[in-house]
Amino acid sequence: MAGTLQAPRIIHEFGYALHAKDVDHILRPDINNCVKLSPITLVQHSVREYIGAKFGAVWVSRMNDIVTADYVPSEDEPFMNERQKSYFRLKLVTWKNDILREARETLEILQQENANHPDLADRASSETDRAIELRARDRQRKLISKIDSALQRLDEGTYGYCEETGEPIALKRLDARPIATLSIEAQERHERREKVYRDD
Repeated sequence: MAGTLQAPRIIHEFGYALHAKDVDHILRPDINNCVKLSPITLVQHSVREYIGAKFGAVWVSRMNDIVTADYVPSEDEPFMNERQKSYFRLKLVTWKNDILREARETLEILQQENANHPDLADRASSETDRAIELRARDRQRKLISKIDSALQRLDEGTYGYCEETGEPIALKRLDARPIATLSIEAQERHERREKVYRDD
């Protein structure tokens, strides 16, 4: 549905893959031609694929001006500059979409198995599989919640800073675990404290 949506709303429909303050200059020229993105599309396609499908290669090219495929955040850059923030935003959203897609595909498989196994023994086995899947989905929900919290910190300008010390978290740690809220040192202290409590 075409419309005169504002940039922040369009960004929201992208699942925060792009952000108004990061790429407003990209969106603004074509604001009236943008279409509303559906949640199912975010599940079925990666962010880059969707942008390419809807807005053409030029949009992907413009996006790559901000975060190129071979870009890796460097300690030589100012910490959490616009390019780094766009990099981690895209990384988080892609991760979230992958989790949602995997969950949907697994659910479809379970539903098919239930339909194809009317036998009581098969159904009992299927119920066991479903219990395992429900536990996995609970872990996925918790992970998505952490991803959403990381995206919120990006919006608030606190992403990448240790919640305990306020110091920047090492970029290598963020790249490996983009939902990290503690520096390695703070995480180790936290784990030592937990061990002491468990031992007591």
